[in-house]
Parts: sequence; structure tokens; C-alpha cells
Amino acid sequence: MRNAAVTPEGDRIRWVELPGQEPPRVYVHGLGATSPAYFAEIAVHPLLTGRRSLLIDLLGHGISDRPTDFDYTLESHADTLAAALTSADVTGAELIAHSMGGSVAIVLAARHPHLVSRLVLIDANLDPIPRKPGSSGSSGIAAYTEEEFLVDGWEEVHDRVGPHWWSTMRLAGREALHRSALHLTRGTVPTMRELLLDLKIPRTYLLPEADAPLPGAEALTEAGVSVVAIPDCGHNIMLDNPEAFARATATALAAPVQG
Repeated sequence: MRNAAVTPEGDRIRWVELPGQEPPRVYVHGLGATSPAYFAEIAVHPLLTGRRSLLIDLLGHGISDRPTDFDYTLESHADTLAAALTSADVTGAELIAHSMGGSVAIVLAARHPHLVSRLVLIDANLDPIPRKPGSSGSSGIAAYTEEEFLVDGWEEVHDRVGPHWWSTMRLAGREALHRSALHLTRGTVPTMRELLLDLKIPRTYLLPEADAPLPGAEALTEAGVSVVAIPDCGHNIMLDNPEAFARATATALAAPVQG
């Protein structure tokens, strides 16, 4: 396990690092998750092994610190992730990022372009979404005020999300979880989709085949984003169908850079 201080107060992001060849690969989890739990099998898959790999936890999640005075916007997540990668002497990384982590990865690539050479986005949020009371995802968490979430919402979400997600969600700071969900539903200005369209690096978007077609897929494809549907999976593609995920990711990472 490695770590780096990423805020003026000394809050630390931590990651599990696997040795290998450069350029590095950086794996980024989604809301209420942790990268080692979601990506360990993928990072050592025969199609993907051999690279220096950082399975990193965003601030407020997993093995990273959980400050209560941090705002947890997508921009702040991206900037603290950039600080951690810089501390780790990472440049030109291939980012493989799930759900909210994909949104953070897009913002990272836009704000700190020297750190990112490729993006593989896994069912990532590209647009703001409405808050929806009773939902088990970010829209349901964001429907609470922070005070409501800290008092009663935390337990209500526990009852909705199921044992798998809760196993990692319970590691997240409560303020971190609520603020991250809130800012994920609000999105960025420009939106994550607009930022993604403007990036000039190789980009691939993976989604469950059952959810295809992806809204706005034609514009993404025209902008050079490869949109790939993966069969036999839900939102957690890398856990539900690791073989198909590894094949699609290896293909994305091997694609030539368009000049």
C-alpha cells in the first residue's frame, strides 16, 4: 500500500500498487466503492497484467482518509487524485474508471492532461441526473439533505443497497458519501459529456448490453469515442463478466492513437 498527502491539511489518498512496466494503469472506483475490491482480478488478468498498476481509492472512500471539511466535488476529487498521481511520479497513465470514478477521470483528463494518455470508462455518469428519493444510487443519496443523511438516511440507504455494495459503502465517510453523490448528480460545467467530447486522447466507453443504446452515442462516436456494449452484466461490468471486460479493455488500450 502507498499513500500521498493531497490536501493542505495533510489528508491522504492511499492505493495498492502492483509493479510492472510503464506507462502505468490507474484504476478508479465508483461511489461508495474501493478500487482493490473492484479491480484486483482485472489488474492481474492475463490480458492486462504486466503494467505498473495503481488501484487507488478516492478521498473519503476505502483505505483513503475521510475528511469532514472537504467538499467532494468532482473537480476536487480530480485535483486530489492528480496530487496523488503526481506524488507517485505518474504521467501519461491509462485510466480505467467505473461509474463516478469515470466522471472524475474525465475531469482529471480535462484539468490535468499530462497525467492521462487514455480513458476506459465503465458505465460512467456523463450528465447531471435528477435526485430521486428512495433510489439506491447517487440520486437517492443526494435526495437527502446532509443532516438528514447523517441522522437517518445512512441507515435507510443501508437497507436499500444490498450486502455487496454495503460491504464497501460502509468504509466511506458519511459526509464524503453524501457530498460525492450530491455533486455527481449536479455534474460539472461544462458537463462531463462535453468535456469527454473535447478530449483528444483515445477514449472508450463500456456499458452493459442490456442498457444499450447509450444516449448520445452517435455524437460520442463521431468525436472518436468507442462505445462498446458488454453482454451478460449489470452496472459492475468488471465483476459480472470479467472475461468480456478484460477483452474489451485490452482492445481499447491497444487501439492506435489517432493523429
